[in-house]
Amino acid sequence: MTDLTTLTLEQMRASLRAKEFTATELAGAHLDAIERSTLNAFNEVTRDIAMTKAKAADAKLAKGEGGALEGIPVGVKDLFCTKGALSTAASKILEGFRPEYESTVTTKLFDAGGVMVGKTNMDEFAMGSSNETSVYGPCKNPWRRKSDNAELVPGGSSGGSAAAVASYLCPLSLGTDTGGSIRQPAAFCGIVGIKPTYGRCSRFGIVAFASSLDQAGPFARNVRDVTIGLQAIMGHDKKDSTSAPIEVPNLEAMLNTDVRGLKVGIPEEYRVEGINDEIAAMWDKGAALLRAQGAEIVPIKLPHTKYALPTYYIIAPAEASSNLARYDGVRFGLRVCEEGDNLNDMYEKTRAAGFGHEVKRRIMIGTYVLSAGYYDAYYKKAQRVRTLIAQDFKEAHKQCDVILTPTAPSAAFAFGENQDDPIAMYLNDVFTVPTSLAGLPGLSLPAGLNKDGLPLGLQLIGRAFDEATVLRAAYALEEAIGFHALPKGVAA
Repeated sequence: MTDLTTLTLEQMRASLRAKEFTATELAGAHLDAIERSTLNAFNEVTRDIAMTKAKAADAKLAKGEGGALEGIPVGVKDLFCTKGALSTAASKILEGFRPEYESTVTTKLFDAGGVMVGKTNMDEFAMGSSNETSVYGPCKNPWRRKSDNAELVPGGSSGGSAAAVASYLCPLSLGTDTGGSIRQPAAFCGIVGIKPTYGRCSRFGIVAFASSLDQAGPFARNVRDVTIGLQAIMGHDKKDSTSAPIEVPNLEAMLNTDVRGLKVGIPEEYRVEGINDEIAAMWDKGAALLRAQGAEIVPIKLPHTKYALPTYYIIAPAEASSNLARYDGVRFGLRVCEEGDNLNDMYEKTRAAGFGHEVKRRIMIGTYVLSAGYYDAYYKKAQRVRTLIAQDFKEAHKQCDVILTPTAPSAAFAFGENQDDPIAMYLNDVFTVPTSLAGLPGLSLPAGLNKDGLPLGLQLIGRAFDEATVLRAAYALEEAIGFHALPKGVAA
């Protein structure tokens, strides 16, 4: 039998329906691969849950029934609340937390027949760009540089979800994107990841980082597979006041490679000073490939781009400082309290012991910018600039249908290279943050390898709720690029 883990999601779906193998066999193959892996991509392997769901899938498939993901193994970021399974946001303060309810996105995933094989590693509370802040230890990227054998970061915060898909531990995984946490790790790991429009997927049951930015989305190894995954988790949810009551189109049915007449915007502001030559060349090649297929390349301006990072690093920590106030040792998770301590002592000791350095840093920044003397000078001003950034995109999309940019300013870097320099770490999101601030859909797909043999990604940004056009452009670009490289030691 062919190694079942190397099949695409689409192939798995067709083979399961043709009864070439069972969902139980498929789940078992992936669970065994996870157990053999040394990447630390999973915080918990949910073998019992997976086999129970796989058996239920087999029963449905035997009757000719089942959803779009019936029997498909899926990794779920540890930020999603999953009933009976660890849901810790990779933080000590939530150690041992097993919720009694299910997030809306994972409910939709399971309703479609998805089989959860485990909870994937991540940066603590989704705060990071390298997966180095997890209480479970860092997840490793399956890729290695030609010049040395240093272990590389998978990107963050959804690093475990990206590494799991890239190393064939599951064909589909769920992540969340606040400022680039799906797109940047997708680029670093050489796979496809999409952040849908803010409001497309429910936030109910997702541990909150920055409520006006957080959005769930899938990873897969190609555009069609990621489309199938996205289709399953989208939709309005009355439990989430920010969920958009907008009809969900059949994205897979709309997928094709015809981009004749499509207008593709190239923002001059993304050619930042000192941009890596290889990334600039890859960007030019991507535009040329789309032009060769009949798309029209249009220069556009996004004048407030240079203010996006500082705006994001005011708004996101401000919302985080508010959201993380609920972790106090009273109701769930870690409690540090000694005899004779009063309530304030318990709060202080629990939060000091439970939160990592990066989370503490962002809570402090957020509390500062929301304080009485600085609210107007920082937070209020940042919200105004955010409006201008969103308006830039609105004006640009009058001239084009999608926008093409690099995903990240570099390829994956080694562990520790940027850990002591928060500013250098934050710059990893320079190309992804503006899209998040505007609430627009953004997709990253692999576009080639750099001289060190590491994948580089291109990003496509669409109009609000127009994921269909983003996916169509990505599908055409994917076919034209023909990216088939694999990490060392991973064979398809």
